[in-house]
Amino acid sequence: MKIVIAPDSFKESLTAKQVCQAIEDGLRRVWPQAEYVQVPVADGGEGTVQSLIDATQGELIELSVTGPLKMPVEAFYGRLGGDNQSTAIIEMAAASGLHHVKSEQRDPKLTTSFGTGELILHALNNGVTKLILGLGGSATNDGGMGMLEALGVRFLDEAQQPIAGNGIGLTQIKTIDISGLDARLANCDIEIACDVDNPLCGEDGATVTFGQQKGASAQDTQLLDQALSHYADLIEQQLGKSVKDIQGAGAAGGLGAAFLGFTSATLKPGIEIVLATLNIDTQLKGSDLVITGEGRIDWQSAHGKTPVGVAKAAKRYDIPVIALAGCLGDNYQEVYDYGIDAVFAAIPRPLDLATAFAEAEINMANLAENVARVWQVSR
Repeated sequence: MKIVIAPDSFKESLTAKQVCQAIEDGLRRVWPQAEYVQVPVADGGEGTVQSLIDATQGELIELSVTGPLKMPVEAFYGRLGGDNQSTAIIEMAAASGLHHVKSEQRDPKLTTSFGTGELILHALNNGVTKLILGLGGSATNDGGMGMLEALGVRFLDEAQQPIAGNGIGLTQIKTIDISGLDARLANCDIEIACDVDNPLCGEDGATVTFGQQKGASAQDTQLLDQALSHYADLIEQQLGKSVKDIQGAGAAGGLGAAFLGFTSATLKPGIEIVLATLNIDTQLKGSDLVITGEGRIDWQSAHGKTPVGVAKAAKRYDIPVIALAGCLGDNYQEVYDYGIDAVFAAIPRPLDLATAFAEAEINMANLAENVARVWQVSR
């Protein structure tokens, strides 16, 4: 019997690799002779770097970069292992995320994505020829201006003087000079894990949708939305690329637009990028059962999350799929329409959150054992 174990991490509790091991430990109590294939998965958001380096025996690279408020922060990216050693996986939030800015200091007029550019530059300097970037969790609304500045682009004002790469800087740009843009990017395969479809500007754009959580006032929102529109017009006029209305351009405060306007990057759903990188189809062939899961399964799980992504892949081979979760939320039954055959929660009794986190590994192993016993009885 071959079983593929392909869960996401359980946020604040277990990494995807730890979830894999807990599930295998429980299943082995019933099926000690089975073949187990662990595939730690993520959907392109938080935890993607750790999942992919765990799955490929890659390397975590830590370094100090410029944070959203231009103070140094400790960040990281991953270099994949095996046949993918020329691939780097970067979560922009590692350098430019909201968690780097105290709530009382949040101001998207001032925050910059410069540190994300520094991560990319470090990866290029170490021979990387493919970049996978996750865009969630940003503190920025600078249209990727800071990132591009770190990579050699110059943004100039009316007097042809350089402008700071932040939200307010967008309002001052008159000229975009790409002569210094790192030439290696032209030969780099860049995939953007993007699970939002927001355009750059307007009612559904980056600022109106996400600006408030980054500290924008109503006045800031109007200013920054107009600034991004101005920025998009300059990109079209001076670089010949139209980015304003593309779905996903508004991701991470307009970072999606920066990649689309200045590189040959492609935007894809995060789970598709991750599963392709992990070569999930090869892992699934010949399997009898797939176990997936995430910390909480609810109606949102049906929309681009790991369990459904794994289930869709498994159903190409008619493999049964069981999802295990820490807990179940509203309308979790929606996942049944997307290839998941059964869902179970691990919490065995009423628990406070701290205890649930502390017992997660034990409870997940026990749940996996019980699922195996039920499966055995049904056969």
